Amino acid sequence: MRLQLQALPFQALQQLPCSFNFPPRQHKDVTIKGSHSQHPSESVKSLPRRVFLQLMAFSPMSLCIYPLFAAPMQDMNEPEVIRTLKLSSGVRIQEIIEGEGPEARDGDYVQINYVCRRSNGYFVHSTVDQFSGESSPATLPLDENQIIKGLKDVLTGMKVGGKRRALIPPSVGYINENLKPIPDEFGPRRSLLSHAKEPLIFEVQLLKIL
Repeated sequence: MRLQLQALPFQALQQLPCSFNFPPRQHKDVTIKGSHSQHPSESVKSLPRRVFLQLMAFSPMSLCIYPLFAAPMQDMNEPEVIRTLKLSSGVRIQEIIEGEGPEARDGDYVQINYVCRRSNGYFVHSTVDQFSGESSPATLPLDENQIIKGLKDVLTGMKVGGKRRALIPPSVGYINENLKPIPDEFGPRRSLLSHAKEPLIFEVQLLKIL
């Protein structure tokens, strides 16, 4: 359903709540004196701010924040969650897409794309470039001695094409710097490890079971 916008008269727009509330101003007389005696002084009345904005091609519409007249925004709804799991390790999992085929098991090597964020939503690292959309999938063994245990728990039982979102507490996260997945580049690596003592959110997609 498309939102139909209808132009309103200027008087109606003045009634809308505005993000900028200017106090009413009285007209002032401004005296401009000539630089030479042959030019007489002139008295000019200043314009009210609202009239001035109109003359400068602004309208109250451009200053107001009002949902009815806002441009339609893209649909930013959260993906539908199939099921939610809470593991004994404290990991919380949301199943978004179930996937197809056999499940990943302990000892398997898997290829995944992932996005890692802090619990407040701030981006930390991803195998998918945020600008180009190109991906560099990570290949990981489902072995808690080589990858963070929380992520291993998330990946175990997933099917190819499946997507999960998980909150991983630090106790089953980066308890040492050698655990994967971790960026090769110094900057992203340092950024990730600086948040190792925080809960982290991983959004993962299982691409292959190798």
